[in-house]
Amino acid sequence: MANMSRTEILGKVYKMIPPMLEKFHKGMLGRVAVIGGSEDYTGAPYFSAMASAKLGADMSHVICEPGAGAVIKTYSPNLMVHPYMRQQKNLAQGETIDSISEAVVAMLDRLNVVVIGPGLGRDPAMQETCARVIEEAKKKGVAFVLDADGLYLAQTRPELVQGYKHCILTPNVVEFGRLAKAQGIDVESEDPTKICEKLANAFGGVTIIQKGKVDYISNGKHTLISSGEGGLKRSGGQGDTLTGSLATLLAYRKAYMDRIWNHENDMSPDELLALCAFGGSAITRECSRLAFKEKGRSLQASDLTEHVHTAFVDIIGEKPTEESKL
Repeated sequence: MANMSRTEILGKVYKMIPPMLEKFHKGMLGRVAVIGGSEDYTGAPYFSAMASAKLGADMSHVICEPGAGAVIKTYSPNLMVHPYMRQQKNLAQGETIDSISEAVVAMLDRLNVVVIGPGLGRDPAMQETCARVIEEAKKKGVAFVLDADGLYLAQTRPELVQGYKHCILTPNVVEFGRLAKAQGIDVESEDPTKICEKLANAFGGVTIIQKGKVDYISNGKHTLISSGEGGLKRSGGQGDTLTGSLATLLAYRKAYMDRIWNHENDMSPDELLALCAFGGSAITRECSRLAFKEKGRSLQASDLTEHVHTAFVDIIGEKPTEESKL
């Protein structure tokens, strides 16, 4: 796939996307949760969950601190908000990291994909809860995306993600440097076109999207370059559109592997993961381009949210839909 053109790769992404069929019931096209949201950060988990919803996930959850949850509920009634997370200082009498983690982990049985990191912060209780979620997600084969402060777990506790082939890491330039340093890789001395591949290998074949002027996507064996035009404004929060988009595409990957519709079944789980990463990158870059064209230097992360579906249609394309007989 590394030698394929952008058009050919996106054509494969199109094959992975489920059609909209009358026989589908709620949840079959994606049950996604974003874990994050603390006292200081409420926008990030919202942007991620809404991107997931706008790309077509049937159910988008946010699992966050109570203070963040009260705010996020005012942003949109379309998201399901669960105030299960706790910062260390906000643990009530009788609450422990064990009890908090148990409540969050219990949700995994009704989820396809988890995004960990948007608005999470570095609080030790929040970090430890997410570490336990990762451990249980791996046992259950649940796909996950790590971004922002979720990447701090990969940096400080790499064994949590080592070799897990159902996850995607999405570091920006600073986060990538930290991950590389933790793995003993000198970013300055390496070939910039090969370093994503090297870091992916250091993590045992985990898929990494190295965000930048172009996005390098690698699992250590194969590297793709996503170079679609984006906007020129780098406002905070644009990466949350990427994580939400990835989450829905990973849910579609599961739907493909479960064969909930008739298809050729000619793509492997590893190939599908790479397609999710490339598709999420391409959609987000197009969102950024469209939003910047409209807003210019005033662009904010929320502007990308409204372009998710348009970007999907423009970049990947919608499948024909039979008219409802109801």
